[in-house]
Amino acid sequence: MKIGIVLSGGGIRGIAHLGVLKALKEKKIPIHQITGTSAGAIAGALFANGIDPYDALNIFKKTQLLRLFRLAIGRPALLKLEPTFPLFLDYLPHNSFEKLKIPLTVTATNFNTGKLTYFSSGTLIDKVMASSCIPGIFNPIEIEGNFYVDGGVLNNFPLEPLQNNCDYIIGSSCNHLPVIEKLRSMKHVIERATTLSTNHDMEEKRKGVDILIEPHGLGETGIFDISRAEEIFWIAHEEALKQIRESESLTQIILSLKKKKP
Repeated sequence: MKIGIVLSGGGIRGIAHLGVLKALKEKKIPIHQITGTSAGAIAGALFANGIDPYDALNIFKKTQLLRLFRLAIGRPALLKLEPTFPLFLDYLPHNSFEKLKIPLTVTATNFNTGKLTYFSSGTLIDKVMASSCIPGIFNPIEIEGNFYVDGGVLNNFPLEPLQNNCDYIIGSSCNHLPVIEKLRSMKHVIERATTLSTNHDMEEKRKGVDILIEPHGLGETGIFDISRAEEIFWIAHEEALKQIRESESLTQIILSLKKKKP
């Protein structure tokens, strides 16, 4: 059986994907194909290269990634992503989709044409950065003469590349919004509206996965709130373990895998 996983975008909330992947690894559930957008593209690339999910969390905490960003003076955004390239190269030294241990597809939005692009071959790091390039905050990434921004602009949950290639699809989403009774600030309103927009098609998308792991309330966390990284990781890890325990289909997969072992 071929198992695929789709990892949503969500800024620092994407740390949740690492907690989910850790739970799947602990339960010895193999992943044969990964798709991801934005933070999901970063988490997917690290996991696809064989980096343990908790080690990946510590990479984010140790390097304090946000400090690597630089002001994009005279550019159409506030910050530049390019200074993070050497960091990615430390953990993805081959810089190649083809040399990953698990096939990976990441999405980005072609800002020239206004169309979604799926990347799954060639150089890796520039395409992961393009997938993570939040428009207006980060300067667009140029690839082969076109400018690319965050894939979540057009598809924040890219399950489509898995649908004809996998027998079982796991979804990991980190943007669930709780019901609220009051508005805290203008920042809160803008962040909630943005998350509502990225979630607009999740009800339809959830029909395309066999199991959706979506910790409640994470959508209220700011996309740059690195202080919650460890907490987010373990919240998602526990939610994933709970979903695995309660899922009859995943239980059957685990049992069948155990039977196949000599």
